[in-house]
Amino acid sequence: MQRHRTTPRPGWQDTVEEQGLIYPLCRHPDGSLRPYWDESAYYSFTLPEVEALEEVVEELHGLCLAAAEHIVEHDRFADLGITDRRLAALVAESWRRRAELPSLYGRFDLHYDGRPGGGPAKMLEYNADTPTSLVEAASAQWFWMEERFADVPHADQWNSLHERLVEAWKRQAALLPPGAPVHFAHSVGDELGEDLMTVAYLRETAEQAGIATEAISVEDIGWDRLAGRFVDDRLRFVRACFKLYPWEWLATDDFGPQVLDTLDNGGGTGSTLWIEPAWKMLLSNKALLAVLWELFPGHPNLLPAYLDGPRELARTNGYVAKPLLGREGAGVTLHPPGTAPTLRDEPCCYQELAPLPDFDGNHVVLGAWVVEDEAAGLGIRESAGLVTDEYARFVPHVIL
Repeated sequence: MQRHRTTPRPGWQDTVEEQGLIYPLCRHPDGSLRPYWDESAYYSFTLPEVEALEEVVEELHGLCLAAAEHIVEHDRFADLGITDRRLAALVAESWRRRAELPSLYGRFDLHYDGRPGGGPAKMLEYNADTPTSLVEAASAQWFWMEERFADVPHADQWNSLHERLVEAWKRQAALLPPGAPVHFAHSVGDELGEDLMTVAYLRETAEQAGIATEAISVEDIGWDRLAGRFVDDRLRFVRACFKLYPWEWLATDDFGPQVLDTLDNGGGTGSTLWIEPAWKMLLSNKALLAVLWELFPGHPNLLPAYLDGPRELARTNGYVAKPLLGREGAGVTLHPPGTAPTLRDEPCCYQELAPLPDFDGNHVVLGAWVVEDEAAGLGIRESAGLVTDEYARFVPHVIL
């Protein structure tokens, strides 16, 4: 893995916007606009390196499924902050019926630098419910590679996202309610347009698989009290819905009771089939990191992690405190070695501090995608600090 500086293409902003990346710039706290899509640099990998990373990702995915099984079978929902017994029961039912429920994709965040002696890739977290940065990973960087490396023999990219997503919809079409479109929902609270375009892109992959679709905002989904059903803005029943809206919000907002009342867990008794399914709550919760370390201590691709405090990490390698449901680095705090152990007021996961690799002053995290159960692609984000936050930049890659 190497970082290379390069010159952005003339008119790059218009180019990526036409490809669906309508948020190529990011507004920083000082009011300045800076590139989010950053093609002033790129990363290169060797094919054996990528093949090894694919194996790591698929093994980690398998470990996460084993941890989810453990959480359900040993009723450890409270460790995830799921204290509502009804919700816990529905998540457990969703897990046991997972073969009957459509489940599409997720993204691992990995610590990896590819340098001699740098060690194996380490799992930082897994977002398997509402992962974004998909449009840039699946589409924009692929077209960038085709244009910039058109004359380079055998240039390639770790990127089969589009094809795998279309095939996943085809395989899972039989699990969808017959005769009903799949609604694709995003929140209008997304000011950048990232959620909108992620949902629009996924809708496109479903349509390419032959599935009828409808677009809607989460805020426009209504409740028909007489029928006891969710309806869209044209008063049609919402039988199946892909939502880029976290389950912890869906289950606890004003319509949370109705969501639970009508949840279709594959048994045919409910009225709305939500994608991703409720069992994905088990994989997108940072408590998963501690359960993984408990079940697979010493695994080369895991970092030590605990729920009751940093334990030995405070005096050895330091630790990171992560809220169980944080996103975009919100609420993450870093504690170097020798820092006095501090317990947060909110439930947290305390994970060993693994400072992100530094390439020319840029701190790098790999976002490795999984579609169904297979590794499917890579997106790379760089940040100025050690926490990958909302100001991180997306940098493309190539296999040489």
